[in-house]
Amino acid sequence: MDKDIFEAIKIELKNLSPQEGLAFISNRFRAKSVFSTSFGLEDQVITQMIASAKLHIKIFTLDTGRLFQETYDVFDLTVKKYDLSIATYAPQTSSVEDLLARKGPNSFYESIENRKECCFIRKVQPLQRALSSAEVWITGVRADQSTNRASMEIVEWDEPRQLIKYNPILYWSLDDVASYISENNIPVNTLHKKGFPSIGCAPCTRAVLHEEDARAGRWWWESSSKECGLHQRKTETSNRSL
Repeated sequence: MDKDIFEAIKIELKNLSPQEGLAFISNRFRAKSVFSTSFGLEDQVITQMIASAKLHIKIFTLDTGRLFQETYDVFDLTVKKYDLSIATYAPQTSSVEDLLARKGPNSFYESIENRKECCFIRKVQPLQRALSSAEVWITGVRADQSTNRASMEIVEWDEPRQLIKYNPILYWSLDDVASYISENNIPVNTLHKKGFPSIGCAPCTRAVLHEEDARAGRWWWESSSKECGLHQRKTETSNRSL
């Protein structure tokens, strides 16, 4: 995208609310705008905003093949409540078969490298296909979810993928999210009430203790940065952000 066009869009979005920003994106990009949901609290908020305003934003999810049944349950509730079609991207069968043949079904517990390999096959590669024709990628990330996300901006230029990344509720607190969900009767994953603030694949997610960080339950056997590669930022000399 031309730098001047990006700057103009950045200025336009600067003072808009999440609802207004999503409407702007829908009107400006239509089929070229996509929203990725994993059916977490934040994603359910944005799904409701898109559905209630009948915006022309494609919603998609990544089915890794190892999700909790509770995630599929809220997936089903969401499409029925809002009469939505949510596109689903799964990992390539040959890649999963090769990984299992070489390293077995639980290789991700053995090293960070193995875990990132599994995430790449099950999440990153399907995401690349989902974003292949997009010009704007909308996410539900919030700044206080992790150190990496705290450095994000509401509008960023995703250099590796060559598209705009829009994080409309980046500066919302968890209380903001909870209030919006309650006020709008939004369906949520039942695991949230069982101590799961962040929900990913079943073998890689556990409930957290009261004193633990919200991301402590993700890849709980690791002490490194708790990211799978979907939102991992790289320092780019040409990065432009709001």
